[in-house]
Amino acid sequence: MDDLVGFLHRHPPFDTLTTAELERLAAAGRLVDAEPGQLVWDGFAAPADVLWVVLDGEVELWDDSGTLVEGPDEVLAPGGVFGFSALLTRDAIGPRAIAQGPARLLRLPGSVVAPVFSSSAGVRFLVRNLAAPSNRPGPVPAYSTVDQLVVSPPVIGDPGMTVADAARLMTAHGSRYAVIPLGDGSAAPAPYGLVTDALLRERVLAAGRPADTPVVEVVTTPATTVSETLAADALIELTERGLDYLVVTDRAGGVRGVVVPDDFVVSPSAAGVPLREQVTRAGSAAELISLGRRVPPLVRDMLHRGRTAAEITAVRSTITDAVQRRALSLVLERHPDLREDEITWLALGSNGRREPVLSSDVDSAAVLADSVDTPARVAAYRRAFAEVDGLLGRVGLHVDEHHATPGAASFARTREQWRRAARRWLADPLSGQALIMTSLLLDARPILGDPGLPVVVEVFGDIRSHPRTFVLMLQESLARRARLRTMRDVLVRRGGTFDIKTHALAPVVDMARCAALSVRSAELSTRARLAAAAGSPILDPDQAHTLIEVFEVLQRIRLSYQLAQLERGDPATDVLSMHRLSPLDRSLIAQAVREVAAIQRRVANLAQLLDPEEWVRSPHPA
Repeated sequence: MDDLVGFLHRHPPFDTLTTAELERLAAAGRLVDAEPGQLVWDGFAAPADVLWVVLDGEVELWDDSGTLVEGPDEVLAPGGVFGFSALLTRDAIGPRAIAQGPARLLRLPGSVVAPVFSSSAGVRFLVRNLAAPSNRPGPVPAYSTVDQLVVSPPVIGDPGMTVADAARLMTAHGSRYAVIPLGDGSAAPAPYGLVTDALLRERVLAAGRPADTPVVEVVTTPATTVSETLAADALIELTERGLDYLVVTDRAGGVRGVVVPDDFVVSPSAAGVPLREQVTRAGSAAELISLGRRVPPLVRDMLHRGRTAAEITAVRSTITDAVQRRALSLVLERHPDLREDEITWLALGSNGRREPVLSSDVDSAAVLADSVDTPARVAAYRRAFAEVDGLLGRVGLHVDEHHATPGAASFARTREQWRRAARRWLADPLSGQALIMTSLLLDARPILGDPGLPVVVEVFGDIRSHPRTFVLMLQESLARRARLRTMRDVLVRRGGTFDIKTHALAPVVDMARCAALSVRSAELSTRARLAAAAGSPILDPDQAHTLIEVFEVLQRIRLSYQLAQLERGDPATDVLSMHRLSPLDRSLIAQAVREVAAIQRRVANLAQLLDPEEWVRSPHPA
């Protein structure tokens, strides 16, 4: 017993448990000895409520039920843990475990392992393992980040070369492109240009330019770059902007390679592309409504395949964008006096941040061109937008019940009207709905029309010049506290309900928004905002990392619960019945709420002690 307790204490996620807790685990567990090649556990056969720990030897894991003939996805040494995915989902999602040689394992019943995951170490262990891509060495890895899609070293030219030099360089490497460094080296990260076969044909051969034309005269500049981002986000960049190439850089700005749309075929981020394209081509409202019914099964498939919550919500966001654009086009076809080029459609809220789940409202707004210069024309557009809301509801999207839609007067204005209103909210944040409207606009993302959205960039881009307004926003964001004590009472009774959005996720989203503002970050997603603000006066790196992990865990539980609701024929909601959750999920939620509440208290204390100027005075570290 003592040896087993000591072993568990040396390995995560057990290393933060008390001796008494470890002794209870050891007493409840059962030792299993396996021969070489013996099937230890088949997690695809049936749902199981068990956690396995490798004590001695090695165990091979397969994460796909149909790939046993290939090499294992992972090999666990002593201290390795498996079976936690099935515990979280209560579904037969694997893995299949086979002893590589003689092995000894500890089999722990799920009913006694909840304390393992009631610590911050337990949450971090789950996030790292559930979010980690497969390590399969074969030709079809997980490809969940864009850098994994780079298949060959980059072809890098020189800004002093001619187009003939560039063509020879591309031919020598069998490449369709060459990256051309630009600038004088003073900018960080350095800008790049991109020359491709198509550009050489279009801008040199077809235009009759000579072979000694400087290559910098024909490159696409600046080339669109991405760095260590999710493949889903990179694919969104390609499809939304109609690009053929993306330059992939490292954190220092160095070129790692170039990806093209075909590279995403092997990535799980491409799961929603066919459905998105069908939505884009939908010829009628009836067809759009039919396609909308395919979204929940797509989400279910991605979740069961072990994709992260961030990937799933990003894919859902691209489809939601496409549905809104197509719904608007179908409605405007019935109103020939209204023009699509006079509209910039904004995604707000969770979809603006690319984080929508199955219960998310479709918050949106419209910026009308200043050429819409009469009240009658503005009213005509608003009536059309109300028709769009109705169609979105029939498609299966939840139109915001608080009327954050372009059908309402407050959410459909001309560009100048939006600009005047936003300046008024910034100057007097305590008036009316100023703080609420400001928060909505700060999450705004144009999905049709002007991609620059000057009304947001111009007015809110330098909120640091209004430090007292910023601190009011921060205090407002902290008013919605994570409810740790109430949550503990619910868990002890193992009954009642818990609003996972209001009392756990929204506080993280609100803190992330303010933290990003404090460092002038233009990021929209909660994860990216937290990463950008790590090391700022608001969040130290550890706190930012903890919130990123907590957000992923909570979103995954939220998605799983909502899918189960739909399968029972119930509407998706953010109010969780605690008795329907596994003990492990209840423990994860409890720990997540504790983590968020602790960080909120720390930020609130700082907000009271520091002068408003201090929040925005210090430059953010590079």
